[in-house]
Amino acid sequence: MLRRFLAGAALSALLLTGCGQDQGQDATVEIGAVTIVSHPSLDAIYEGFKEGLAEAGYVEGENLKLDFQNPQGDQQTLANITSAFASSTYDLFLTIATPPTQALAQAVTDRPIVFASVTEPVGAGLVDSMEKPGHNVTGTSDQIPPEQQLDRLQQILPGLKSLGIVYTSKEINAEFQAAAMSQAAKARDIEVKTVTVTDSAEVAQAAESLDVDAYWVGNDNTVVSAIESVVQAAEQKGSLLFTSDADSVVRGAAASLATDYKAQGVQTAKIAVKILRGADPATTPVEIQESLEFTVNPEAAKRMGTEIPADVLAQADNTV
Repeated sequence: MLRRFLAGAALSALLLTGCGQDQGQDATVEIGAVTIVSHPSLDAIYEGFKEGLAEAGYVEGENLKLDFQNPQGDQQTLANITSAFASSTYDLFLTIATPPTQALAQAVTDRPIVFASVTEPVGAGLVDSMEKPGHNVTGTSDQIPPEQQLDRLQQILPGLKSLGIVYTSKEINAEFQAAAMSQAAKARDIEVKTVTVTDSAEVAQAAESLDVDAYWVGNDNTVVSAIESVVQAAEQKGSLLFTSDADSVVRGAAASLATDYKAQGVQTAKIAVKILRGADPATTPVEIQESLEFTVNPEAAKRMGTEIPADVLAQADNTV
């Protein structure tokens, strides 16, 4: 259970000093940022975050100091980063993905934490509710309704009978998405087969173990970082690969309905700016990034034994 953010007189004091004060554009703002692993979507969030801060007048090297850390999925390194950030005097923290947000939220309760790419912040124990977070943590969620993804997938494969889901058992956001997709697929009489991994080295074997019409991969940092392994299995088995990550389509998946992650970074920066200028994170709602993009890779689909229909291609926002 997360300790509650400063209450009563303590909260009032915070709002009058430090990060609760309107920082303006003259004072130098110091932000600690941490992601979980390198892959294009998470990298795009950080770039969008910096862009959003610059639009608000906070420019790195002028009135903004950014300390960006990446543990590359290593939990001990993440723990070390968390400890260093907790001991710092940074005004605010940016966390990208669920694991670093959970780690930092346990260690830092006296300064704001603004997250991005956290699919289920309530289930992850980060906020009391999307509307009223209740603590020092708020941000943006990359939730995508599974029904919308299935609509697109079934437009490509009208005869879809079985769906394989590879997900990371230790990531609450991955578990949440897998459960939601499983429920939605079963409601359409689609057989669902799932297999879990604990790290990226297990992804290839997990994907190869499934015999299904199509694979689905959600916003799962571990699996996405090894998406080429799922692509290879999909091509070998003649099974379509549909994802929640547009960059995975560039890397060989057949299609995706995905969040615009750079736009999410910009949106997250707007929340951070509000807080730097005096807003209380406890009452600043978590926002869902609404820009969804349908991306297709016709050649990748052909390698998986599927011809994407012309009317579906016409609906695509992006074609690889």
